[in-house]
Parts: sequence; structure tokens; C-alpha cells
Amino acid sequence: MTDALVIGGGPAGLMAAEQMARRGLTVTVADAMPSVGRKFLMAGKSGLNLTKNEPMETFLDAFGDTPLRNTVSAFGPEAVLAWAEGLGQPLFTGSTGRVFPTAMKASPLLRAWLAQLGGMGVTLQTRWRWAGWDKDAVVFDTPEGRVSRTPTVTILALGGASWSRLGSDGAWASFLHDAVAPFAPANMGFIVDWSDHMARHLGTPVKSVALHAGDQVTRGEFVISARGIEGGGIYAVSRPMREGAALYLDLLPDWSLDRVRAALEKSRGKASLPNHLRKALRLDPVRITLLSEFGRPFPGDLAPLIKRLPVRHKGPRPMDEAISTAGGVRFDALTDALMLRDRPDVFCAGEMLDWEAPTGGYLITGCLATGRLAGEAAAHYAINR
Repeated sequence: MTDALVIGGGPAGLMAAEQMARRGLTVTVADAMPSVGRKFLMAGKSGLNLTKNEPMETFLDAFGDTPLRNTVSAFGPEAVLAWAEGLGQPLFTGSTGRVFPTAMKASPLLRAWLAQLGGMGVTLQTRWRWAGWDKDAVVFDTPEGRVSRTPTVTILALGGASWSRLGSDGAWASFLHDAVAPFAPANMGFIVDWSDHMARHLGTPVKSVALHAGDQVTRGEFVISARGIEGGGIYAVSRPMREGAALYLDLLPDWSLDRVRAALEKSRGKASLPNHLRKALRLDPVRITLLSEFGRPFPGDLAPLIKRLPVRHKGPRPMDEAISTAGGVRFDALTDALMLRDRPDVFCAGEMLDWEAPTGGYLITGCLATGRLAGEAAAHYAINR
């Protein structure tokens, strides 16, 4: 017998399972992959940025004008820290406020979490791919054939539509098509066809710049890759760029336009223009090459171009390469408790919801917070039905 079924073994699904098991429900977690938490483990390869230690109002701004503000305010950065430390995982806060496990990877945290869930009686079923519903029964394709379950409550925590090889392929949308907004890539790189002059800078981080796209500005760094531009600075402005805003670089964000112009007007003697830019403006080689890549033919007054360099690109990388996705289950198809209005015993959580958060700890915190809310609400529904 299963009181509660969780479909999807990422952080949202596991958090939902934890909440329901704590309230005495018999819980099964089903996942299509051979093991759970695969995208979580991939995030751990870059250190597993769990959350960001900053004032709550600042933190909530990352979630925009969505119902998730209330959800995250109930399980924000401090709660995430307490939860991880409760699993025996020491944490540290970096200089930018980002919080990481001291181990700088996800596997110790995931192992401790799964051990805790096992001790609470949670059952894991892997290689169970959700195949929709047959009336009230939840149907799966498994190595042993098709099986069905009829739980009291079901949590859907199936992820978005990126990184399909880790299990997030968005195929579930066909079972909820009336409730789903179209997917779009989020926190992704953009395609640039570089000239041969950029070859020596491939893999180089670009620092000390400001990125402008629409009304959004960030000072984060980004990386020049063979396929284009990517990294935290690009991800921070990826939404307005995806929606059509042009990208501009301020190569000297701490200098005023007049200061740049005055420095350039100094005699350069026999120095080449790159050497003059290096000496007069203290520009490093990668910024000088970017200026040449996107700025030629140079205007007579170079200062405005240095302060607002247009970046030509060919749009976002494919959605499957994005860190996350926008789109998913619309909030108007859900109650405030994340229950589907058309299926009152089914709740949704995690990245499959129609929301978009930047990287930097917001995404994982949002998944944990929605999993917690869905699990608590589903337990209340099951106990009181």
C-alpha cells in the first residue's frame, strides 16, 4: 500500500517525500532514471550552490512577481542552511553570499538525505517512467512491464525540459497539456560566430565588465567559449536577451565616459592602438579583442563604444543545454497549495512549475521550498480527506 506517490527524485521530490513521511504517510518515490538526484549531482560538480545568504527581501526579488515569493519566504536561506546542517553537512558562505557545502559537491548531502529517507520508510523505485493516468490509477513503464498505483495523493516533481540525459526532458507535459505554458531556455549561453582572432581567448573568463540587457544590469563575469558566451554574467541577463533585448558591455564600468575619453586623448606616440588601450585604460587583452571583434570599424570617438559595446549573437543555445527552463505548469492551474485544480489529489513542485529564477542558489532553494509546501499540503489532504 502507498499513501503517497512522488514522481521525480530531484530535490523538490525528495523534500516532498520527507515532509509526507514525517507526517506518517507511506511514501514511494518513482524516478525514470537508474538513480535519483542526477541533475542535483551535476549541480554539485560546480560546488552545489544551495542558497544565498542575503536579506530575505533581496532574495525574494529573484523570484519576480510570482506566488513563489510566499513559498520561499516560508523556507528561505536560513531554513535551507538549517536543513543541510541537520543532515550533517557543514557549509560555508563565499564572498558573494553564495552558500556551499564544505565538501563542494552534492554526493555526501544526497547520500545522507537518502539514508534519512530510508530510515523514515520511504521506498525508491528507479527506472519507473511515468506514462500518465488510467482513470484514477497512476501508470508507469518499468523494466518489468507496465505497472499502476492508486495512491491517496501524488506529487509531480518531474523537472523542466533541459538536460534530458539526466532525466529532465519535459515529456510529462503531454499529460498536463491544458495546464502547461510553453517551455523556453533559462540561464543559458548564447551563440556567437567568432572570427579567427578570438581563437586564442577561447575558455578565457571576461572580468571587470558590466552587462546591460534591457533594464537589467549585472557585474558578473562570463566565459568566451568556442560556441559563444556563457557563465554567470550571461545567465543573469539571459531572460531579457531571450525576449529580444540587445546585449551591451561596459568594458570600464568604474570609469565615467569623460574619464575614458580624456585617457584616450592622451598622445600615444608610436604605440599601436591595442598598446594605447592597455596603457591608457588598463584594458586586458581579452577586453581589447572583444572591442575589436564587435566594434570595428572604429568610430572617431572610441569612448562611447568602450562604455556601450554591442554584442552580436545568434540567440540562445539549445534548450536541452540550458541550466533550467521557463514555462511549465501554470500557477493559475494550481491552488495556493500547489494542487492541480483539475485533479485535487495531485500536487506539483520544483522546476516543472512555470517560474524562472537566476542561478546563484535561488533555483535549488526554490525547488526545496516548493517541494516542502507540496509535501505538507498533500499530507494534510491525505490525512483529512
